[in-house]
Amino acid sequence: MVATSSTVTFDNVFLFLLVISVVLLIGITFTMIYFVFKYNRKKNPTPANIESHLLLEITWIVIPTALVLAMFYYGWSGFKLMRTVPEGAMTVKATGRMWSWQFEYDNGMKSGELKVPLGKPVRLLITSQDVLHSLFIPAYRIKEDAVPGMETHLWFLPDKAGEFDLFCSEYCGVDHSSMVSKVIVTEEDDFNAWYREAGKTAKGAGEDAESQGDKLLEEKGCLDCHTVDGSIEIGPSFKGLFGRTVLVTSRGKEREVIADEIYIKNSILHPEADIVKGFDNIMPSQEGNVSEEEVNEIILYLKDLK
Repeated sequence: MVATSSTVTFDNVFLFLLVISVVLLIGITFTMIYFVFKYNRKKNPTPANIESHLLLEITWIVIPTALVLAMFYYGWSGFKLMRTVPEGAMTVKATGRMWSWQFEYDNGMKSGELKVPLGKPVRLLITSQDVLHSLFIPAYRIKEDAVPGMETHLWFLPDKAGEFDLFCSEYCGVDHSSMVSKVIVTEEDDFNAWYREAGKTAKGAGEDAESQGDKLLEEKGCLDCHTVDGSIEIGPSFKGLFGRTVLVTSRGKEREVIADEIYIKNSILHPEADIVKGFDNIMPSQEGNVSEEEVNEIILYLKDLK
């Protein structure tokens, strides 16, 4: 199967629907104005009852039916193209989370931006880590929901080098508007060189646990809500957190806890258990998103984040 860009097909469908809509708008408006003058009460003081007009009735049944069938055909053709993934497509896993995207390649590389080679079809396997999101790439006219516990998919053909916007088009919480990323399309040779180097980096990521802690915070989406410089955003800052006394709400009651290894691990896996005072209970559980080893790496990093 030879891959073709879906943008031309979707643009043609949109143009077809637009032309029909404009023609109907002009036709209906003109007819309405014409009737206003032709059947004005002053010209027709005595109303006449028209019982039937066979040709008119056939016309307004046949023409709308033909238009609806044509719109269905073009829409179905575009949908079929969008759901039929070409052979040899490169697969990338896309995960939506509050409030960023993560893209994972077959070589283990994870990135917040989607980097792809020019001229090669790309298949996205899409899911969500927490709530409903929707992956939308306007340049390629594609959009697909990211659903927790479910994997959806779409594909596209990068046919032009450059950077293109990638959005979440499903309202997903307070920082939804910042859930923006990029599709970076490069020449195949440049992409392959980046892919090989990125694969080596991913394989060696576990060699120094402490140095990997900051990378894990970014990779897992922690820095979308927290900071490491002491400033406050959606969640409390990590700076100086370890070993500090924290005022939390547990089961409706306030209490003080020490931010030790147990507290941090519990806050990662069961964030609803202890809510830091002054913040909302909006953090999703990271169970299944972080391994035991990764939790330990994060804790090790936070110990030194004074």
